Amino acid sequence: MKVALVHDWMNQIGGAEDVLEVLVEMFPDAPIYTSLYDPDKMPPHWKKWDIRTNFINKLPLAQRKQQLYFPLYPLAFEQYDLSGYDLVISNKSGFCHGVITGPETMHICYCLTPTRYVWRYHQYAEQEQLGRFMRAVLPPFLTFLRQWDRLAADRVDHFVAISQEVRRRIEKIYRRESDIIYPPVDTSRFAPCSEVEDYYLLVGRLVPYRRIDILIEAFNQMKRPLRIAGSGRDRERLEGLAGPTIEFLGYVPDEKLPELLGKCRAFMFPGEEDFGIAPLQAMAAGRPVIAYAAGGALETVVPGVTGALFAQQSVAAIIQAVETFDTDLVDPQRIRQHAEKFDVSRFKEQILALVAEKMSAGHEAKLPR
Repeated sequence: MKVALVHDWMNQIGGAEDVLEVLVEMFPDAPIYTSLYDPDKMPPHWKKWDIRTNFINKLPLAQRKQQLYFPLYPLAFEQYDLSGYDLVISNKSGFCHGVITGPETMHICYCLTPTRYVWRYHQYAEQEQLGRFMRAVLPPFLTFLRQWDRLAADRVDHFVAISQEVRRRIEKIYRRESDIIYPPVDTSRFAPCSEVEDYYLLVGRLVPYRRIDILIEAFNQMKRPLRIAGSGRDRERLEGLAGPTIEFLGYVPDEKLPELLGKCRAFMFPGEEDFGIAPLQAMAAGRPVIAYAAGGALETVVPGVTGALFAQQSVAAIIQAVETFDTDLVDPQRIRQHAEKFDVSRFKEQILALVAEKMSAGHEAKLPR
């Protein structure tokens, strides 16, 4: 069976790239079709992969400012000829599900979310703090992008959602049903530590929509220690907001992450995410998660067992959640057992079972009657 993988862009590390890593493990001979690739920003071993880019990769500033070319992505992904493949799996949060496949090819879309800046533009523009130029240029194209995105969804044979929230969006926006397969978490990398230190922790890209700003303000007021691991374009602004109890760690190597997670009092998750892998990594290390009650956190955080939820993205709500949740009363082993339900092995089993089912059904549908 000839398989191709399709990914939106490869110039930053996040949950989508964690999924891609596992898909490449499962289908090591599959080429990866994408719009752009910056090898200096991605893991070194990716250079061994068969990565195929298109004209977006050659445009000025594309690898640093991929948002500049949003209106061109539909054309870019439609340029690929994937007719020679039996199976195409698109790992989509942007436009890559719009590749055109022939009638003999099965296209399964692992949907991280319907394109956020197309369907939730006002929220996206506010959360991402888009500059004046982007706010002026992008809106005139949104009607076209919505029409294209809706039609592109019809090219997909089967959708897979990463959470109930994303499943609802797929149904509302694309008018399509979807299965749910949670993203893969490598729980084997993590284990509870024998001792916990006095700090709270956030790990992730430092971008505006994650609302790290209100988290910093809450910990400034509480004067409690907070460590922030990760990098991103919002770091300079966030450092300007931070008081003496806030420590920025920058990029943390993979080998040091398990200990950092295992020794924190609790993992903080103030943003609304479609799923959220980092909180489950913390749970795999036996630590509770204090999260905003929205998106994927509603499906991964069990209040009173694996952590706590706060109902509003506000300083006051975060303070109340932190001060009322006793991190000394949690059971690290029970928290880890919960995380194991989302292990990478389960993801692989479910993806392979889905592929077998859909490919078999598709073959039967083509048989003469």
